[in-house]
Amino acid sequence: MTELLYLKDAEQRAFTATVVAVDDAARRVVLDRTCFYPTGGGQPHDTGVLAGQPVLDVAKEGDIVWHTLGGTEALPARGAATEGQIDWDRRHALMRTHTALHVLCGVIWNEWRVAVTGGNMEPLAARMDFEFDPLPGGFGSLVEELVNAELDAARPVEISFLPREEALRDSDLIRTKANLIPPSVTELRVVDIVGLDKQADGGTHVRRTDEVGHVRVVKTESKGKGNKRIRIEIVP
Repeated sequence: MTELLYLKDAEQRAFTATVVAVDDAARRVVLDRTCFYPTGGGQPHDTGVLAGQPVLDVAKEGDIVWHTLGGTEALPARGAATEGQIDWDRRHALMRTHTALHVLCGVIWNEWRVAVTGGNMEPLAARMDFEFDPLPGGFGSLVEELVNAELDAARPVEISFLPREEALRDSDLIRTKANLIPPSVTELRVVDIVGLDKQADGGTHVRRTDEVGHVRVVKTESKGKGNKRIRIEIVP
């Protein structure tokens, strides 16, 4: 089992760990603990350096995290101690983007009572789909204004861990489909943008909304009946 250090501290950039498994053919290793975020929940994996070699991919399989390394040097051996460091510029850009998407979800729910149906992100750019049919008139400029006002409000972003049964009694978490998380997950990590949005979420986030900067709505598009897409960029 790999301990996921980013769940409690998204700002930790470097760490030491022990190699617990090695796949020489795929040039990848499993560690007992990691700061590297694996692709999941719409958020791409981190990059950086591990054992002096570039990290090209990070993927979670069950309770372990595989780190795929570039270069031609030998992989660290099983049982070896090693050091890793994430690419902070990429991580922080993804943190800003992910928090902006949660603010977008909160604004749209509070203003129109419309739920999110899916999304994806890259550093400083993202898309999110909602159950609109059709989009309200002037939607793009209005939602941009509302989201940026919430970002400027410097709302705290709080992380907590709740027993599953307690979390599922929270109507906000049921709205964001926390009840779809597998029953084997007995504790939920909750990201709360205080006073605006609360979601069961395993991604990385900034500490306050004003750390995001601002958003620009790039495009809105229809992806079928009852499914409209919003594309945003994060700007200073």
